[in-house]
Amino acid sequence: MMTTSDASAGSGRQPFDRASADRARSVTRPDGTERTVPPRRWRFFVCSALGLAMFFVTVEIGGTSTILVDHALTLVRWVLGPAVPWVVVALVLLGTVRPFVTGSWRRGTLRTVFALANIVGLVVAVCAAAGYYPGPLANPDIGPFLWERLGIPVGLIVPVGAVFLALLINYGLMEFIGVLVQPIMRPVWKVPGRAAVDAVASFVGSYSLALLITDRVYREGRYTGKEAAIIASGFSTVSATFMVIVASTLDLMQHWTLYFLLTFAITFAVTAITVRIPPLRSIADVPYEGREHLPEPVSRGNRVVQAWDEAMRALSIAPGVVRGSWATFKDGVLMSAAIVPSILSIGLAGLLLATYTPVFDLIGWIFVPIAYLVQLPDPALAGKAVSVGIAEMFLPATVVAGHESEVLRFTIGVTAVSQIVFFSALVPSVLATKIPLGLGQLVVLWFERVVLTLLITAPLAHLLL
Repeated sequence: MMTTSDASAGSGRQPFDRASADRARSVTRPDGTERTVPPRRWRFFVCSALGLAMFFVTVEIGGTSTILVDHALTLVRWVLGPAVPWVVVALVLLGTVRPFVTGSWRRGTLRTVFALANIVGLVVAVCAAAGYYPGPLANPDIGPFLWERLGIPVGLIVPVGAVFLALLINYGLMEFIGVLVQPIMRPVWKVPGRAAVDAVASFVGSYSLALLITDRVYREGRYTGKEAAIIASGFSTVSATFMVIVASTLDLMQHWTLYFLLTFAITFAVTAITVRIPPLRSIADVPYEGREHLPEPVSRGNRVVQAWDEAMRALSIAPGVVRGSWATFKDGVLMSAAIVPSILSIGLAGLLLATYTPVFDLIGWIFVPIAYLVQLPDPALAGKAVSVGIAEMFLPATVVAGHESEVLRFTIGVTAVSQIVFFSALVPSVLATKIPLGLGQLVVLWFERVVLTLLITAPLAHLLL
């Protein structure tokens, strides 16, 4: 049985609440097994309940119904007022300067390209904050879209959400849930049970927050590189609130429940396939460099009892709420600073190509045979629609919006979400983490996910609509 001190030494968590660990004691059960009894066990219930409420409970405030973290973001934007754009500019400046200060821009061609692209992102941010959109940026679907729909929301939601993130990951909830759902997560998706928290956080919250969870847990040694890559590329999709926007654009709200449930199921079904083929299958199943791996223990006997034991073991080394939240907030600021410049540069390039060049029309022909195979109406349009998704996941909806075929609109709507990988935000977000996924691997994963989603969704759409 692992002792409290063993867990402390190997956890890699920062900051570490040594006072709590010192006061934790072990108790022997009648059957001879030991359990950890940490002080202030109420933190498991209170902190976990607050974390769940912030990320998973939808509340209507001021006529807007959304999760509490989103309401917190609205409050922060109200407090900051006119300073909001310039706060995001400051984040972009930090993200642009940091690679040159730390020297990380020299570590490979890709890092150099992104570091230079960040300079473009900084220029775009300053122009947008000043209300000046020159040239093609003046197109409402390019400059204003990047800044108002992606740059500002993502730039602020990651640090704001990170404040509450510690409540989910530090006080035993991930360990408790992980043991309970382990029989499903490990055989189907080859990830620990605790990954269920990441998966749900994406659908009800934000892929950027889910990536923050994944990256932090990976760097703590609780995920291997392969597990982190599976979670980042298989579960970190857009939130349910953004899915509403997609469904509304495609005139699918009368099928909202079916659309949401099928998208959820198909996204996870596709992930169950991609984990068994390259490139995910080939990623090394090793912990983050310099960290001891802390695998989820295999449950034997009473699963609920073991889940409680693992939660208490995690709670015994948990930092205080303020210290834990401050640590995740700092991580959130650095991640936000790394993501937003790339969104405003790499994302801009993708949107310009999609809007002003035939590149995606040509790429779309790759998917035309598949569209024919699953009997989608207007296969050429379907091919173009799914191809532009790699630039920005919302673009496929704009391509087929208004089309007479409900089957086509439904299939494209599901594919836009299930594809997960897109250059305007997700790709820069993943590359800003320590998760071992390269640009080429992400492009291959995008292609695999699009093909698999089309093959699964279209027959179901023909059957159910």
